[in-house]
Amino acid sequence: MAQQVEQVVLVRRPDGNPRPEDFALREARLPELADGQFLLENHYLSMDAGFRQWMSAGSDDNYLGAMPLEAPVMSIVLGTVRASRHPGFTEGQVLLARTAWESWSIADGSDLALPIPVRPGRPLHFYAGSLGLSGFTAHVGFNHICQPKAGETVVVSAAAGAVGTMVGQFARIAGCRTIGITGSADKARWLTDTVGYDAVINYREPGGVAAGLDRLCPDGLDIYFDNVGAETLDAALAHMKEGARIALCGMIAQYGDPANPAAIRQLWQAITKRAMLKGFMFSDHMDLFPDYLRWAEAQVDAGRLHSFDDIHEGIATAAQAFCSLFDGTNQGKVLVRL
Repeated sequence: MAQQVEQVVLVRRPDGNPRPEDFALREARLPELADGQFLLENHYLSMDAGFRQWMSAGSDDNYLGAMPLEAPVMSIVLGTVRASRHPGFTEGQVLLARTAWESWSIADGSDLALPIPVRPGRPLHFYAGSLGLSGFTAHVGFNHICQPKAGETVVVSAAAGAVGTMVGQFARIAGCRTIGITGSADKARWLTDTVGYDAVINYREPGGVAAGLDRLCPDGLDIYFDNVGAETLDAALAHMKEGARIALCGMIAQYGDPANPAAIRQLWQAITKRAMLKGFMFSDHMDLFPDYLRWAEAQVDAGRLHSFDDIHEGIATAAQAFCSLFDGTNQGKVLVRL
């Protein structure tokens, strides 16, 4: 029997930051499963700012294609296989998959479809955030690429976001001094009082990020984890120690205007400071995921790693939940529970 499904589709190209009116809720009926396909009941939709990049016309790149209009919005989901005609997937498996904002999905395993060994008693939503791909992204960029050492100074932009909250905790576990960058006094307090950052820069205060780094990093930074790009990246480049490492994870400052990226003026510093800058995608490092999950589960059990999840209820909230990533109202990992 064909499955009835609720979907949120992209009805117009966002102009700058996305707005709820760019999306619409639709009902549809999925086709019957074909050989090599499986049916996934989605429990959580992951809200990830990077997908804004592929909502613009002509945004195809070497990683993903531009999202078509009147089609469900591409997304990472956490769900359970309910029927399968694919030899590699069985009924009852829990998967992290790249499908769409929809209550049910049909997939064939050619894109991301990662089986997750859910521990009994562990909240399922942890595996959509801290124990899922947001945590894994932070791990790849920070632990694997930047190779932290105890006592180093670590600066993280978009520190109150899904990845930023994880990097801050990983840095603390590694024995580093942690400095977050965010955009409000309330978030700054939350990052120090709850997430555990040592200090926070509010980029809206006079002097912005550069003045904050002057004050908090007079001797320079060792690691910068970048989720923002633009002037924030430039300020970090100007405050590096010799041998600094920069993980390029996201560029939220330019998602709304990809045709006009901000100029980066401080790259000369990367030469004179013998710095390392590396862009990455988590999907290039999936061989590391099993070890990450074992390590992260142990950190959760020991009370050293926490999930900060902002859960919205029902697929009708997906558009507003996604827009919250851009208007400054989100804290931690934004999820939609179906």
